[in-house]
Amino acid sequence: MNIIEIIEKKKNKQALSEAEIAFFVDGICTGSIADYQASALLMAICLNGMTAAETAILTDKMAHSGDTLDLTALSPTADKHSTGGVGDKTSLIVAPIAAACGVNIAKMSGRGLGHTGGTIDKLESIPGFRTTISENDFLEQVKNIGIAIVAQSKNLVPADKILYALRDVTGTVESIPLIASSIMSKKLAAGADVIELDVKVGSGAFMKTPQEARELAAAMVDIGKKNGRKTAALITDMDEPLGTHIGNTLEIKEVIATLNGGGAEDLRTLCLGLAANIIALAENIEKESARRLAEEALRSGKALEKFKQMVAAQGGNVRYIENPALFEEAAFAHPIAASQSGYIQKTDAQRIGETAALLGAGRQKMEDSIDFAAGIILEKKCGEYVAAGDTIATLYTNQKESLAPAAERFLSALTIGKTSPQKPPLIQGEVL
Repeated sequence: MNIIEIIEKKKNKQALSEAEIAFFVDGICTGSIADYQASALLMAICLNGMTAAETAILTDKMAHSGDTLDLTALSPTADKHSTGGVGDKTSLIVAPIAAACGVNIAKMSGRGLGHTGGTIDKLESIPGFRTTISENDFLEQVKNIGIAIVAQSKNLVPADKILYALRDVTGTVESIPLIASSIMSKKLAAGADVIELDVKVGSGAFMKTPQEARELAAAMVDIGKKNGRKTAALITDMDEPLGTHIGNTLEIKEVIATLNGGGAEDLRTLCLGLAANIIALAENIEKESARRLAEEALRSGKALEKFKQMVAAQGGNVRYIENPALFEEAAFAHPIAASQSGYIQKTDAQRIGETAALLGAGRQKMEDSIDFAAGIILEKKCGEYVAAGDTIATLYTNQKESLAPAAERFLSALTIGKTSPQKPPLIQGEVL
C-alpha cells in the first residue's frame, strides 16, 4: 500500500477502505507521509467528498491517534460542543445545569481565534482558575462534583493537529467530512457517553447557510452514532451575537447573571434547550421532563452552586462569582450612539466579533495574548427600535488607540431602517 495509490483513488472519486484510511492517519503521525502528499489527499477529499462510512472511519482513526479517556466508571457522562460564534458562552451555563441534574460533565474545550470566542479564555478570566490539570485530577473532579471543563490535552488527537494545520494553509478547510472528523475525533477521544452539538449558522458562524449547517450536523451525529455515542445536534442562529455581552470577563458576568435567573432571553432559551437534550439522552427520559429538570436547576440555584463548585475545584476565586463587581474593568468605555431613528434590522455577528478582537478581546494567532476586560455590551439588539442618539452598545478596552477603528467596524455591522425585520428563529432545526 502506498499514499500515491490512495491519492489517485480519491482523485477518481472512489471510496477509501478502512485499511487505506488507517495507513494515511498513521503515516501523517509518524511522518512517513510527506506534508505535500497529505495535502494532495486533503484536496481530493475537499473536491470529491467522502461517504458517511469513510468519514466515520477517518474520525475513529484520528480519535485513536493519541491519548483517549476512559469515562466508563463515571457513566452517564456528557460533552457539549459548539461550532463557534460571537457571545457564545453556552457551555458555561449548560454544563452546570446538566451537572445539577445528575449528568457527569467531562469537557475539554478550546481557545478563541479570529472573531469567535473560546470557553477556555473565558474561564481563565476568573482569577486563579486552572484550565490545565492532570488526567487523574480531571477524573477525580468529575467523580466528586460532577463537572470539569479543561483545556484540551496536548496528546489528544495529534492527527487532527497535523491535518488542521495543513488544511489551514492549503485551502481545504471548507470540507464537511474534514470538519466533522476534526470535531468528532476530539469528542470521541474525550470519552463521553453523550455528545450534544450546537451547530451555528449565519454571518458569525463557519456555516453560512442552513443547508451547510444541516449537512454538518447530520454528518457529526452519524459519526457519533456509528461510534456508539448518543449524539444529537441543534442548528442555531448566529446572524447576531448570542446574549448581550461579548468578551471574556464580560461573558463570565453574563454567565453569572443567567445562572442567577437573569441574563438575555435568547441565551437562556438556548441553554435550556441544549441542557434538556443532554439530560434526556443521558437519563433516557422524555425531553419535556428533561426541560422541567433543567428549568428547576436554574430556578433553584443548584446550577449556580455547581458552577461555583467547579470554579473552586479548579483554583478559581469564588468571591468573583458571588460578587462580579470584583472583576477588573477596562480603562476605557466608549458608547456607540444611533445616528438615526428606526429599527435595528441587522447586527452582523462576524463584524461585531471582529470589533471585539480589535478592542483586545480576541486573537489572530494562537500565541497572541488577550485582554480579559475588553469587549462589548449590546444595549440594543436586532429588531429593537432606537431613537437617534440612543446608546446601541458600549465598547470596552485598555487600548485607547483601538477605540476609533473598533467603533468604525462596529457601525459597519449595523443596519437601521424604518421597518421591523423578520428575524430567523433562534433554534432552526434539530438532528437526532
